[in-house]
Amino acid sequence: MIEISEVTELTEQQAAELADILIRIVKSGASIGWLDTPDPAEARSYWQTVVRKSENVLLLATEDGHVIGTAYLELAQRENGRHRAEVNKVLVHPDQQGKGIGRMLMEVIEASARARGRTMLHLDTDQFDGSNAFYMRCGYTPAGTVPNWARSGQDGTLHGTTFYYKVLD
Repeated sequence: MIEISEVTELTEQQAAELADILIRIVKSGASIGWLDTPDPAEARSYWQTVVRKSENVLLLATEDGHVIGTAYLELAQRENGRHRAEVNKVLVHPDQQGKGIGRMLMEVIEASARARGRTMLHLDTDQFDGSNAFYMRCGYTPAGTVPNWARSGQDGTLHGTTFYYKVLD
């Protein structure tokens, strides 16, 4: 059974499993902030930093006690933006993709945002990535694509990034 939960600290096992997911996703060519695949220590450190920041809400998808997916919210902190949050690093272990885990993470992240008084979510992704269709199926609206926004981890070329938003009920 898959469980989705918010966490405020990570065990060593959770940090290692999150690092493994991150490394695998970057190796697959996803544009999620790295050009070169991070080593395990760097990837674990990244997740420890995410969970320590008070403006972040980290979700873990687990099955049989193992992390198989993650997503996190970065809550806007400025007074005029406290109604919004950014959806970050919606990642599912490559061996677990296609099972609805990403959709479950998105549903819980939206509920977490609502519980914190957030009514506007935004996110971005490579304009040609398969995740674009996923986010649209989740009800996100494309706001536009900015050309040459980020470098590709595969070959270092610049690519466009599409920005999305969703107004929560």
